[in-house]
Amino acid sequence: MSYLSRWTFDPFVIVVAVVVVWHEIGLHRLAGRSVPARTAQRRRRSFAFYGGLAILLLSVTSPLDYWGYDYFFVHMIQHVLIMFFASGLVVVGAPWLPLVHALPVGFRRRFGRALYLGRWSRALRAVGRASTSGVVAVLVFNAVMVIWHLPGPFDFADTNRLAHVWLMHGSYFVAGVLFWVQILPSYPFRPRLSVMGRIGALVGTDVAMFVLAMALSILTSHSWYSVYDHVAGVRLSPFADQQIGAAILWVCGDFWALPALIWVVRKAIAEEGSAGALVDRALRSGALSSLHEAPRG
Repeated sequence: MSYLSRWTFDPFVIVVAVVVVWHEIGLHRLAGRSVPARTAQRRRRSFAFYGGLAILLLSVTSPLDYWGYDYFFVHMIQHVLIMFFASGLVVVGAPWLPLVHALPVGFRRRFGRALYLGRWSRALRAVGRASTSGVVAVLVFNAVMVIWHLPGPFDFADTNRLAHVWLMHGSYFVAGVLFWVQILPSYPFRPRLSVMGRIGALVGTDVAMFVLAMALSILTSHSWYSVYDHVAGVRLSPFADQQIGAAILWVCGDFWALPALIWVVRKAIAEEGSAGALVDRALRSGALSSLHEAPRG
């Protein structure tokens, strides 16, 4: 049996298709009121956005999804792709304004006023402020990553297709977007973490992934997940499978953390004026404990 022949269809495909069409409508409307340079910039960003959506589709419709029910390490590849690469590309793609401007002008203005000024939306605005807080975004991201890898939640999601795709993977993606908005520019949003806070967030999250990987491999002697016990046709032992998955989590962490960290450090050096000034600031404030909010401008 070919490992590449197990493609599946999920209703999420329809959702992505609608989002792409909606985004293109917004791009077209914005192009009519923008200078060519800005239009070209939005088009370049759209490639990153669509790339992120493509990774999401691959995660739920490709053989990765099929074999993820038999092999934990394949499931771990899905998690890394969704939390770090798909969500990161969507944030780089900055689709927010095109998606909003795809709405009819009259409806957009009425809904915008009601959303920002209406009494009914106070709770919604409070949730929005909390979820876009730098500290909250980082904590939620790490909590989602850890909680879904606990035996109970993991086994539940693996035995329920709706929970698997929409709850587990959906929370991975949303938490990933909230996290990356604090690290990468995504117009019109700006990170609310300071530069030093972003460095701390990246390093702290990489450490959390390392600890989780160690817990899954070195600090245990058995498989955590009952869903992988005695899977028909699978000769790889559940614990060996879990150790491979832990190694993927550990190694792939550096694939996203190091490039992002290098970018943030270079930006910090540019803002401080020199590497020495950045080191002095880090020693004064403590880069790993400075997850404070950047002042609003």
